[in-house]
Amino acid sequence: MLCRLLLIWFFGTSVSQLAGFALAAGQGAEKSGGISPATPAPTRFVTRGAELIDLQKQKAVFFRGIGYSPYLPNETPLYGAPPGDDDRYTEHLGLMQDMAVSYVHVFPRNMPKKFFAALDQTEMVYGQDIWIWAYEEDFLAEPFLAKTLEDIKGVIDHTYTVGRPDRLVFFSVGDELQADAVVRTNSRHPEVRSYKGKHLQVSNRTPTEIALARLIDGAMEYELSRYGQRHLYCHTSWTHIGPVSDRPDLEVPKEHILNPDLGDLVCLNVYTYANGVRTSPPGSVTGTSYQGYLEELAAGTDKPIFITQVGLSTSPFEPKSWVPGFGGHQVETAAKDFAAVWQDIRTAKGKEKYCGVAFFELHDEWWKSGEDPTDSSRHERQDPEEWFGLYEVGSDGRLVPKGDLPKTISSLYRMP
Repeated sequence: MLCRLLLIWFFGTSVSQLAGFALAAGQGAEKSGGISPATPAPTRFVTRGAELIDLQKQKAVFFRGIGYSPYLPNETPLYGAPPGDDDRYTEHLGLMQDMAVSYVHVFPRNMPKKFFAALDQTEMVYGQDIWIWAYEEDFLAEPFLAKTLEDIKGVIDHTYTVGRPDRLVFFSVGDELQADAVVRTNSRHPEVRSYKGKHLQVSNRTPTEIALARLIDGAMEYELSRYGQRHLYCHTSWTHIGPVSDRPDLEVPKEHILNPDLGDLVCLNVYTYANGVRTSPPGSVTGTSYQGYLEELAAGTDKPIFITQVGLSTSPFEPKSWVPGFGGHQVETAAKDFAAVWQDIRTAKGKEKYCGVAFFELHDEWWKSGEDPTDSSRHERQDPEEWFGLYEVGSDGRLVPKGDLPKTISSLYRMP
């Protein structure tokens, strides 16, 4: 899962427009929202009902993805530095191609030119995560919204000046908002329940969802007015705060759950051991709690669903007994668990609503969790955040496969 500390620098018209969406499985109230019919559709990737369509190929897609943060040892984004602009991208994207990856989920806000040059040599597309400060005192505070929207505009500008807008699937505005910040924002603005922007209209929502709707609407308007077109938009959330609400281990009360259905599609980080997932009923085919969660998630929305993160940390041990599953996984068993996750997704009831999955992540990130300025110089045994990679980083900076993990992903991604 994403680092809990300072990641501040990591940062066709939808046919489901103005449709109502269920709040979440197990809760009777209903939220609604949609994109205005007057808002232009994206030019390549669009949503039609619960499908994500590639207009260039004239077919629905299921993306086989990898989460990607290209920082190597002795590099960190925590002080504002961008990833290195060198030949690593030829190596890294080549490894992704070997695994039959079709989609790269990019975490740094402004990827360098050589990344896009390497991307040009492949058929892969990408999605742009736009990290926003997840611990904010008040997500609806006007200074926060104004600054965050300016940051988002900067990412959009970078996409058009350096990136590849023709290969971008979506912008994700925000990732894994923290439970305390969500409850705090909602408690401060109990009267804020609806929003009507130029492109996005929502009602019967929480104040935090209204804040996200404002940011997404502002981003859409900026992209359309500045560049004459738009991409798909989403917010990436995690299972700890919803949207499936009838779980005993959620970190927010039911009235504060967050439903990330505010844009064109639902993007959610779904880990096998995460809150909300491990307490789910068995799935209809595999019998796992993971599939059980996926099935209830699919039953609660009419939009395409993208599993933006799933993975396991192979740290030497599990340092937090109160967070079972967060670290300490053996490489050999992780490969089997990845295969089980794929089976869960591809056989779940409602599987037709899933448009992609991205395993987290390509290689271990030494810079997490940023405890001190030298953190990126060592691979810490006690920090599971540093061990989610399919590859470890060798002494020469090149990537070394962790057992059969890359081979496993390669085999899965070549399946129907």
